[in-house]
Amino acid sequence: MSETIHIKSPHEIEIMRQAARIAAGARSMGRQAVQAGYTTWQIDRAVHEYIVKNGAVPSCLGYEGFPAATCVSVNEEVIHGIPSRKKTVRNGDIVSIDLCATYKGFVGDCAGTYACGEVSEEARKLIRVTREAFFEALHYARPGYRIFDVGGAVQAYVESNGFSVVRDFVGHGIGRDMHEAPEVPNYRPDKGSGLRVGNPRLVKGMTICIEPMVCAGDWRVKILKDGWTVVSADKSLAAHYENTILITDGEPEILTMADDLMA
Repeated sequence: MSETIHIKSPHEIEIMRQAARIAAGARSMGRQAVQAGYTTWQIDRAVHEYIVKNGAVPSCLGYEGFPAATCVSVNEEVIHGIPSRKKTVRNGDIVSIDLCATYKGFVGDCAGTYACGEVSEEARKLIRVTREAFFEALHYARPGYRIFDVGGAVQAYVESNGFSVVRDFVGHGIGRDMHEAPEVPNYRPDKGSGLRVGNPRLVKGMTICIEPMVCAGDWRVKILKDGWTVVSADKSLAAHYENTILITDGEPEILTMADDLMA
């Protein structure tokens, strides 16, 4: 990922709006496929077909070798779950759907975690708090604030509700590439955290993805042998929520908000 932060022109922003609308619609299609008896492969197909039907390309497919259009992560899986014909969603599961759509050279990225049927009270709270943490962070997504103000807001809200935020994976800038500078952590890093692009101020024309990744237990994670699937180390439930946003001279614009539904 380049360390250069790309400020988008009005023309580029309009294309990003279109890419983001397609991504948001695809997320809605994926959510509707979160049903008992459906496989994670079927969820992926619903997303893939929607993206292609709307004239875009599923950005995740083939990205660094990822084999599907959608990351579908179930229960303790935090992110990057590989869709499978053999993995069936069951009543009581929570399912995270993360996807990107590329349209005319620009990318829209979004994610959400959804309940299958009746889930535990803890699971329902986890989904709600993860989503609400995004909106807490949005208060700081405006010129003059810094990236770490955004992450600090996520961390404070999540931890005040008894959950923890993942440290090993972060949000990011977005535009022509799925992952651009700056990195957008979901916590307020200490010095020497290893983030590539310090703590820049937000300015009009930046497009970033804020994406709380939250565990019901400890924040530590591990990667499974498939090289992709990230799970909570203590096997506690995990949730993920993400939108692509535009920094304006006032209120931030959520580019992927269309068709978003509360679980």
